[in-house]
Amino acid sequence: MQSAKEKLSDMASTAKEKLHIGGAKAQGHAEKTMARTKKEKKLAHEREKSKEAQAKADLHESKAEHAADAQVHGHHLPGHSTYPTRATGATYPPGQI
Repeated sequence: MQSAKEKLSDMASTAKEKLHIGGAKAQGHAEKTMARTKKEKKLAHEREKSKEAQAKADLHESKAEHAADAQVHGHHLPGHSTYPTRATGATYPPGQI
């Protein structure tokens, strides 16, 4: 359940950050179009890349926060094992169970 929440949070963050990246690209293209000299165009391109990099960094930061939340809130309920039991017929390496 917790991994599903983490995945949903990651997907929402990804969609949000892709919008930010797309906005940065659109704004960069508009600035490049408005620029008159090569120097202005180069500065517009650098600002566009900077905004894209910031959006990607924000995405990685939010994913790390989601992973940390999953570890903190990963509660183990009594009677519920995260490992399969012997009744499943699964084979285990020696010393595992």
